[in-house]
Amino acid sequence: MKLANRIKELRESQGLLQRQLSAQLEIDTPMFSKIERGERRAKQEQVLKIAEILKVSPDELIALWLTDQILDVIANACSYEKWKEQALQALKMAETDIKNKKD
Repeated sequence: MKLANRIKELRESQGLLQRQLSAQLEIDTPMFSKIERGERRAKQEQVLKIAEILKVSPDELIALWLTDQILDVIANACSYEKWKEQALQALKMAETDIKNKKD
């Protein structure tokens, strides 16, 4: 819910209503509300559009979007408390692979 919290924080700081953002995203207000509450995951293209609308770096919002996805995968795969060390080890291994990946 890191992304959801950040979107709400940015929207409110700019004095925008949910219906204003949802209209620009071409989704209904209840759907945007669910995204902002973390009950529904935004699509990548929506995250990029939200960054544009709120005039923030897309890198920041995409990083939060990815973080939420990673945490969801870990939470759904195992008991976080029981497998905390293994989850951290897996993240380190993934980090190494990402750094070594060549396009």
